[in-house]
Amino acid sequence: MKKRFLAIVNPEAGGGRCSKLAATELTKLRTAGLLLDVIATTAPGHAAQLAREAYSQGYRRFIAVGGDGTAHEILNGLFPQALGAGTDSHGRIALGFLPLGTGNSFLRDFTSRGADESARALLDGRSRPCDIIRLTHDAGEIYAINLASIGFTADVAALSNRVFKPLGELGYLLGVLISLVPLRRRPFPFRCDGNSAWDRSRYLFLSFNNSKFTGGKMMIAPRADAADGAIEVVRWGPIGRIGLIRTLPRLFDGTHMEHPLASRLPARRIEFDIDTPVPTMIDGEVFHLKLRSLEILAHALDVYI
Repeated sequence: MKKRFLAIVNPEAGGGRCSKLAATELTKLRTAGLLLDVIATTAPGHAAQLAREAYSQGYRRFIAVGGDGTAHEILNGLFPQALGAGTDSHGRIALGFLPLGTGNSFLRDFTSRGADESARALLDGRSRPCDIIRLTHDAGEIYAINLASIGFTADVAALSNRVFKPLGELGYLLGVLISLVPLRRRPFPFRCDGNSAWDRSRYLFLSFNNSKFTGGKMMIAPRADAADGAIEVVRWGPIGRIGLIRTLPRLFDGTHMEHPLASRLPARRIEFDIDTPVPTMIDGEVFHLKLRSLEILAHALDVYI
């Protein structure tokens, strides 16, 4: 097992901001004594390939240099082969961050100081166990460190990523406002932890959260805990346009959960009864998937935070 970190840099993260800042931040880490190798991605999906190859070469400590999408790709390059690594001779997987991307939602659960605090955690060797979510669909599995969401939130993310991503958090808000025009409220039949009854109600969105934030600073799941061994399920019923506009500011402090159409529950496993593929937002990226299940993998990863 290699003792060094592998820093995987996404130069395009943050609308190209990462390419301008990454070298300076990584030099600071090296100067402070951190042993690390560096490699940059050249295309979407490349970070997953690099992480997979590095794992086979003996790397177990990684740094995601970019945003939530970079961390997501690295995670999916490491799992499922890294499952159980904490109990064998090869050592547990550990992931650190240099948040130089657009949203960096996951880290907001732990710090508002961004790259400075993330670098300090790496230098101090300060890590903690973290859960991850495994999503199973018709064609395979996807792993998430932040959340998976369907409905309005996925519609917003798809529009924002396609049109407004260079604008960061402002782009996400523009996506919210434009997505208000169609504002679909749909059933997404699901059940939790083997319950015999399926929930077939109409919802604006369903969000399955490992951590609190999405879209940058939106605290979509204020009671989520990334190490509690549970998925925080957030449901928002068929709210209208005016009601949603009035409630939007409350998404930033979590008080939207006080709305009568909002509810939450913790679960370890969620099953779906959805016949067609639906847009699914996973760690800020949008996929069209025929969903089968979600489950929590407790303490599957160490994170430097």
